[in-house]
Amino acid sequence: MPSRAPLFTPVLIVGCVIIVVSFAIRSAFGVFQIPIAEEFGWLRAEFSMAIAIQNLAWGIGQPLFGALAEKIGDRKAIVLGAIIYALGLVLSAGSTTPIEHQLYAWLVGFGIAGTGFGVILAVVGRAASDENRSMSLAIVSAAGSGGQIFGPPLSEWLLTIMPWQSVFLIFAASIILVLLLLPLMRAPQTARKAELEESLGEILTKAFKDPSYTFIFLGFFSCGYQLAFITAHFPAFVTELCGPIAPGGILDSMGISTTSALGAVAISLIGVANIGGTLLAGWLGSRYSKKYLLAAIYLGRTVVSILFIMFPITPTSVILFAIAMGSLWLATIPLTSGLIAHIYGLRYMGTLYGIVFFSHQLGSFMGAWLGGRLYDVSGDYTLVWWIGIAVGAFSAIIHLPIRERRLEGLRTA
Repeated sequence: MPSRAPLFTPVLIVGCVIIVVSFAIRSAFGVFQIPIAEEFGWLRAEFSMAIAIQNLAWGIGQPLFGALAEKIGDRKAIVLGAIIYALGLVLSAGSTTPIEHQLYAWLVGFGIAGTGFGVILAVVGRAASDENRSMSLAIVSAAGSGGQIFGPPLSEWLLTIMPWQSVFLIFAASIILVLLLLPLMRAPQTARKAELEESLGEILTKAFKDPSYTFIFLGFFSCGYQLAFITAHFPAFVTELCGPIAPGGILDSMGISTTSALGAVAISLIGVANIGGTLLAGWLGSRYSKKYLLAAIYLGRTVVSILFIMFPITPTSVILFAIAMGSLWLATIPLTSGLIAHIYGLRYMGTLYGIVFFSHQLGSFMGAWLGGRLYDVSGDYTLVWWIGIAVGAFSAIIHLPIRERRLEGLRTA
């Protein structure tokens, strides 16, 4: 009887480290909303636009880096992504106008694309055995929360001892340092021989004609909208609207004495809860229908958001929301990427996932930008929350008609 292939391989471990660092940085940008706006006297929409552009650039760059990785190699694509990421952060550190931040956000976004899920999930997916693939994708997705756990609180702490510009420079150095691990990231080619012979144009044509691919594309929009809005605006939302933290209470005894600190910790808590939720999604995805699991996740997000926004915002409700939403946070990633690999094969998984991820980032752009824009217009975030609830319900429905089987006409031998 053949021995079971190991789950934890050098490719998986290095992939997780890259994702941790990349996501620690990108998940922390919401912490800088108020400090940067106050320093320059900007409207909330100004830095929100930079975050929105960053997410849009990430979406545009994801299929490009996916195709580039399949053309020149995964590691070269990651190196290029890290260099662009660091350059964008360094230039942003010297920016003093909104247009500069928004311009350099394109570089940051493309850098995230080169060091984020699209490239890393594809290389890990190809390196994993069939029995380990769903769980491997879940572990990498959960690693994104590893960065989210310490990224915002670390940034909040660094802001107490240095200006935000210095924090950006530390971010840039960190993303470059992870490149030292790349020699360990050697992924074997596990795509079928027939898949290797199939051209990118052929598989894209077949995918674009398949309604299921369209449903996956449309359904991923709400995931991006919800995640970007919460990441970019939740710290400020909590800072301004949450009820006071009780002196001498549990939170105060843990050093969380201000609503600003609570907002950063809430993002971290989302990351903590997401680790368990994402790993559970990976485990379930290897046993049950991925499309029904995705529909359930989007429905769960919708219900959690409705309950949160309809009751008074208190420290307790913030903590409960962070845990509940966190358990559903990135659980969509291994299921969506695994669904694409299952239906369309592994050879061009990076490109196919990257195109679907563009929809995610269109949602991210809208969530981050609308959060700031509608706040400036109305003075609160209420309408943005309800839009997120509506698109979440739409995603729950749109996943149901997906045909969860290998697409007819693909080469399989």
